[in-house]
Amino acid sequence: WDIGLEVGHSIRTVAECISESTDITVQTNLLEARLLCGQPALFEQLCKSVRQHLVAKEFFMAKLHEQEQRHARFDDADFNLEPNLKESPGGLRDLQIVTWISRAAGLGTRWTELAQAGLITLSEAHQIACHDALLQTLRIRLHYLARRREDRLLFDFQTTLAEQLGITDSANRRASEHLMQRYYRTRRAVRLFNTILLQHLHDYLFRDTLPQHALNERFRMVGTRLEMRDEHLFEHRPEAIFELFLIMQQRLELTDLSANTLRALWRARLKIDATFRRDPQNQAHFMEILRQPHGVIHALRRMNQFGILGSYIPAFGRIVGQMQHDLFHVYTVDEHILMVVRNLRRFALEKHAHELPLCNKLMGEFARPEVLYIAGLFHDIAKGRGGDHARLGMKDARKFCTLHQLSHDDSQLVVWLVEQHLTLSSTAQKQDLADPEVIAEFAENIKNDRYLVALYLLTVADVKGTSPKVWNAWKGKLMEDLFHLTRRYMKEGAIDNHLTEIREQAAATLNLYAISATSYQMLWAQLDDSYFMDHEAQEIAWHSRLLYFRVNDPAPIVKARLSRAGSGLQVLVYCRDQRWLFARICDFFARLSFTIVEAKIHTTQHGYALNSFQVMEVNRSDMDYRDLMNYIEFELTEKIRLAEPINPVSGGRMSRQLKHFPLNTKINIATDRHGIYVLTLIAGDRPGLLARFAHILDRHHIRMHRAKINTMGSRAEDVFWISGSMLSKPADTSLFLNELLEKI
Repeated sequence: WDIGLEVGHSIRTVAECISESTDITVQTNLLEARLLCGQPALFEQLCKSVRQHLVAKEFFMAKLHEQEQRHARFDDADFNLEPNLKESPGGLRDLQIVTWISRAAGLGTRWTELAQAGLITLSEAHQIACHDALLQTLRIRLHYLARRREDRLLFDFQTTLAEQLGITDSANRRASEHLMQRYYRTRRAVRLFNTILLQHLHDYLFRDTLPQHALNERFRMVGTRLEMRDEHLFEHRPEAIFELFLIMQQRLELTDLSANTLRALWRARLKIDATFRRDPQNQAHFMEILRQPHGVIHALRRMNQFGILGSYIPAFGRIVGQMQHDLFHVYTVDEHILMVVRNLRRFALEKHAHELPLCNKLMGEFARPEVLYIAGLFHDIAKGRGGDHARLGMKDARKFCTLHQLSHDDSQLVVWLVEQHLTLSSTAQKQDLADPEVIAEFAENIKNDRYLVALYLLTVADVKGTSPKVWNAWKGKLMEDLFHLTRRYMKEGAIDNHLTEIREQAAATLNLYAISATSYQMLWAQLDDSYFMDHEAQEIAWHSRLLYFRVNDPAPIVKARLSRAGSGLQVLVYCRDQRWLFARICDFFARLSFTIVEAKIHTTQHGYALNSFQVMEVNRSDMDYRDLMNYIEFELTEKIRLAEPINPVSGGRMSRQLKHFPLNTKINIATDRHGIYVLTLIAGDRPGLLARFAHILDRHHIRMHRAKINTMGSRAEDVFWISGSMLSKPADTSLFLNELLEKI
């Protein structure tokens, strides 16, 4: 107690202990009680009473339910990056629950005793003991480092722990990443042994007589589980490994594998060698698994759990348990890859069609979808090797396609997808999609419509599989816009009359509101071609409806509406142009904890600013959208009207992740094909980042024309289109960039 340990204590008679043991936690504590001091006879009386009142079957079911609840509580993205060594799935609790149930069943508590009881082999007992020792070592060292009870492997301690264990940086990865890979592989093994042993203990305790049904000469169905008819099957006939997964996919009444089959499958990974990989039958079985209408992702995840997938595709085996400390991935590389394949499969299911209707439609029409699954398996497979992982992954993908005899066309598509899997996302989020030349340049790299559809589906699946916080409806809209624009370009070629078409579409929409052409022509006369290029027809119509009768209004006009992207708000600001306007607006949203994801800045012919913003709200569940829009319209109008001096919003608190894995700020400025300056900023995301940036721009008399803000976890990758006389002067530009680096 004096040194800070948490000591749970109670004073009870033996009878009171038994009475309280109806609570599963108390019962567990009594089950593993030890005599520290006192009367041995009284302690033995307690232990005997506990054993007499303990019903092993009920205890098993209660602990199993307890584990399911714990896994649900601790198995999320945050605990993936900073896992709880004790409570997270694959942690110490998963080993303890086995020993508790084993003790309740009278089979002992040590791993060697479980081996003697026939639940595991001595070799497996040794493996479990090693994993147990690593988790215990990490937890004890963690307590010393934190100087308190701390079971979470926080970023604050990962680097120091790695140093203490003698782990050093390699050419391409930090020491902490190597440490975490050891942990993740241990976690996977612990979860596996937990599954196998709990299955064994269930069979031992319940001894159910289940109906058996032979499926073929190698497998039978026992109840709803699949079981090998010969426990040495995989040793004699390794080709049956993939057959097992196929049967699980094809027989939907099967829910699990028997305990003996689970153990045999774990050992079967050792039978997968070069000869196995070259066997045409095994290759055909693997491809058949990918082509099944059901259970593809379940099969792949089970293969990964048992080490089968990493043995069959050695490049995949190297990235198992590998974490990416890049500020936006929250899964290990292997988990991310399987999440991408899962998303691709999800696109095809009608019950999820409402989530992404376009993806559902395209996936339903896509011939041979296994091509996409293979591209998903290989798109990040070369992470951590150094160099361009996309180009390195191409080689692995090409080798796989050749080995599995994919057609020339399908092989070319897979390899191309692996090489280009970042292109669509980068173009959509960092380039001006209103520029026809951007669309033309992107389309030149697309061979045909099948390539475009495949790249779009893989990109959406990839971004959604990175982190629950990275994907949002706005990013989805950008990617969908690029897809449609590219598809149209590929069918119709360059659109020579784009401006005329946009005007006609906007006019048609306004006509539906009974607004005549003469009513809004005075507004349109003040807008140059760049305005019509930058906005969609429905945006132009919305602006025109609000402004056609207030073209020369001296008072600021601020209007907000729900975004057509599906989340967030669109905000229109129209007022006489003034210095610090953009900075003032950014400051307003920063103080509300809103994120600006896109800004379009225009100045009319008669000196008015017409600015539109796409903003995403953060933690605004406490406020009604109508109230929120009314608040923005009133408060921002007042802020612009008063034009008070502004102080740049403070940098706010740096996230712990950013603190321990700092991202060096990178700023690049260049001119695009139209001679407009484009500034690219890569930095750790912090509150008020855009507001501080806007303040510096205004101080240097640099005008913002457009901004695309891309936030991925704690990483910001922003692109700004700017102009200003000082940008043509190298010395002034250098001072400007230096100030950005210093202040951002």
